[in-house]
Amino acid sequence: MLNNGLKTSVFAEQEVYINKVFKLLPQIYEYKPKAAVITFGCQQNVSDSEHLKGMLFKMGYTITEHTEEADFIIFNTCAVREHAQDRVYGNIGTVKALKKNNPKLLAAVCGCMSQQESVAEKIKKSYPYIDMVLGTQVFHRLPEFIYKRLSGSKRIFERDLPNEEIVEDIPVLRDGKYKGWLPIMYGCNNFCTYCIVPYVRGRERSREPEKILAEAREMINAGYKEITLLGQNVNSYGKDCAHGVTFSKLLRMINDIEGDFVIRFMTSHPKDCTEELINTIRDCKKISRHLHLPFQSGSDRILKQMNRHYDREHYLNLIKMAKERIEDVSLTSDIIVGFPGETYEDFKETLSLVKEVEFSSLFTFIYSPRENTPAASMPDPVTREEKGIWFDELLKLQEEIALKNQDKYLGKTYKVICDSVEGDGLLSGHTSGTASIEFEGDESLLGKFVNVKVTSCDGALKGVVI
Repeated sequence: MLNNGLKTSVFAEQEVYINKVFKLLPQIYEYKPKAAVITFGCQQNVSDSEHLKGMLFKMGYTITEHTEEADFIIFNTCAVREHAQDRVYGNIGTVKALKKNNPKLLAAVCGCMSQQESVAEKIKKSYPYIDMVLGTQVFHRLPEFIYKRLSGSKRIFERDLPNEEIVEDIPVLRDGKYKGWLPIMYGCNNFCTYCIVPYVRGRERSREPEKILAEAREMINAGYKEITLLGQNVNSYGKDCAHGVTFSKLLRMINDIEGDFVIRFMTSHPKDCTEELINTIRDCKKISRHLHLPFQSGSDRILKQMNRHYDREHYLNLIKMAKERIEDVSLTSDIIVGFPGETYEDFKETLSLVKEVEFSSLFTFIYSPRENTPAASMPDPVTREEKGIWFDELLKLQEEIALKNQDKYLGKTYKVICDSVEGDGLLSGHTSGTASIEFEGDESLLGKFVNVKVTSCDGALKGVVI
């Protein structure tokens, strides 16, 4: 279904509830109440949490990072890995004691975990002190739900996926001063057999380019030096729309905005990575020389089982093209170790691909079964302990590659965004790729671009401002 426009009036309804909560809070609390947003998972969740904070701030809450001093707590959850879910249950379990100390405390769970029926039922039965469970596509209704709960409503469980719309103009309170997230689309149509995302995030929905460009300009005018475009599969941007703007065209449009800034994006799917995209990265000066392209497995047999829709040869041809056309390109990827039915021979195919490509860095995971995904019911005879041995072998190989590749930075000068203080007079910043460089400097450089010459690469890159 094509996206023929965004209904901004949907959030206008929530503005009414924002004003109602703003007037109601002083009647309940004798002080300005505080709200904590606890985030698990990916960059998309971080971006969603920034919008949660924006709404809470407009309702009259002060934002805090400490749950023990909060009057409202919302856990924004991730369902991609089992470990992330376990952490969430551990955290929401603490709310019971917090409510004893603060009977007026409200607590909510939202995000990908809460979209799953089994999770919602577990929270309903086992965590009676959780006031709200909100699905991934209704979190913008938080003001409405808070008002209802504060006004005496029963516990709220709202998980229905609405019509395939995107709600614009949700208030945002960004965490960073120099680097910011900019969602361009939501959902996924790929249905990789191991992945829960299409079931909890819904189908692909692209924002209108005009809305994206307007938000990018706002961020640039506010001083942001790095803008990361977000989507479960950014390469699919625009395929659900009638406007004809592809992801490559969108990148060029953002690149043409006046200002000194860097554009990043993630995540890309190899099946949708095109020659046009690689040429766009090459041609546009503001786009980072970084391509995050998850290959997940080097074995064609396993890739087919994963429903990835590409093979090893196709992936390596993309990498070859990127290396030939994008100067100093930094390549990163995701790998799943121990997919159901994977043998050590399959795993060696992954190792050989890593050796051939020589990635700048990798995000590596041992396979974690997700309820109701096809892979969860596949035979999986390899033990967790054996998968751990394979995993350690992969990490060791990548460490050797990273150490070897450090030499290429020595003596070169890079334009970096000074984004953090390391202490002892040291600052740090990132290159247009992914490399982090430490250098001496005054904190007045924070948030600015500086040219740094790499003088040492012994385990960590160090340099001097020139």
